[in-house]
Amino acid sequence: MTKSTSQLFSIIDTDFSSQRKCSKWSLLPVKDFLRRKVFRKVPINLESVAEQTWELAPSETSITPPAYFLPNQLERITSWLESGNPWVQMAGGIKVTHTSTRGFLLKNAWLIDGVLYKNTACSYLHPRSRRWPPQLHVKNEIDRGAVFCSETGNRYFAHWLMDDCLMYPLAAAEGIPVTTNQPVGRHVPAYENWLDMTPTRLNNAFFKELVIFSDRGQNQHRHARFNAIHEKLLSHVNIQPHPGVFILRGNDGSKRHLINEMALAEYMHAKRGFRILDITKADVANIVATCAGAQVVMGVEGSQLIHGILTLPPGGAILTLQPPNRFVDSYKLMTDRDRQHFGFVVGIAEADGFRIDPNEVERTLDLFPKLPD
Repeated sequence: MTKSTSQLFSIIDTDFSSQRKCSKWSLLPVKDFLRRKVFRKVPINLESVAEQTWELAPSETSITPPAYFLPNQLERITSWLESGNPWVQMAGGIKVTHTSTRGFLLKNAWLIDGVLYKNTACSYLHPRSRRWPPQLHVKNEIDRGAVFCSETGNRYFAHWLMDDCLMYPLAAAEGIPVTTNQPVGRHVPAYENWLDMTPTRLNNAFFKELVIFSDRGQNQHRHARFNAIHEKLLSHVNIQPHPGVFILRGNDGSKRHLINEMALAEYMHAKRGFRILDITKADVANIVATCAGAQVVMGVEGSQLIHGILTLPPGGAILTLQPPNRFVDSYKLMTDRDRQHFGFVVGIAEADGFRIDPNEVERTLDLFPKLPD
């Protein structure tokens, strides 16, 4: 059942079995509640109850390259998220195993209020809309579906773009591509249009057959799918190479207040010719056109940077501006995979946020290898 990446992205108008209205009831949410709250049992994962399992891409190993940063930056970090010890991770030279990409076929599975159920196994795609009484009624029946959304993708826009959108072609190759019916951000419809995504959004469904995926390893199959997204987006705009783009974060999302953000952006525009992008005021067409051709993507570490990373070429660089109390290196996993460079400047805590020294930004930029003309 293995399919090449090119085959996955050439699938159009695939004829899968129908989606129908129905009226079904399930007590699986009640049983899950009792297992968790009364008997204190952890549900088993859905992969363990699959009827069939197959490999889409093998596991791989690689040696991580070092990040680009100035001396004494790591000493400013007071806490970090997601990664291991940044003193070790940023030094590079670590042998990393990237897990395989796999598909799993479930039979007689249920999606009810953001949770997938199969017997005593379940997976939460987003928090239930209510704890008690749980929803039990299902109004849709699908012969064969494939879920491409994830809990982190439903929660964070960047993970939707860099994880869920990569799973979409896998899902479209196996069944009706299904995602949960959550409110979507303002940029989601346009990205779906440009990426030829036509998902089925559901609150609940009964699946005679349901395909799910394990797609967490940064293997070359993921790299190829990410590159396909990169090429699709760039096909819509004219590309003019330029020094870089500074993507403003402002006060969106989790608070990471860079006190001198606008002043720093204007400094980089004047000194280095960086474009300034405010995604809260721009549509997808403007975002892609502004980011396309950038050699460097810069901004406060956060979801807004994914817009620029999607168009960054091999050999390009991302420079993250990090608050000292919230160091995150998740984008380095992508730049390592996609043959790009990752760097950072750690700010100095001040008042209700942090401040970045423009001189340190310029000195860090000078550490990056130059792209060929």
